[in-house]
Amino acid sequence: LSRHMGMIQSSDMNDDGRGIRIDAEVPLSNMFGYSTELRSQTQGKGEFTMEYLRHSAVPRNVQDELQKKHQEEREAQNAA
Repeated sequence: LSRHMGMIQSSDMNDDGRGIRIDAEVPLSNMFGYSTELRSQTQGKGEFTMEYLRHSAVPRNVQDELQKKHQEEREAQNAA
């Protein structure tokens, strides 16, 4: 989860003792492909669920990158 900019909130052993439940907050944009990664790391036994928590501003470097990409697209569109 740390590779996906996740912040682990808690971790507990399941009631049956056969697994661990991890609660974490991760940006939605970083969750794409996570199910495949989780299954490969857990030999197909890992599961996860997601639910919306809140809207947060993107980091400044991501914001700058998005603005630059948008500006380049606008300039290409205006040139056509």
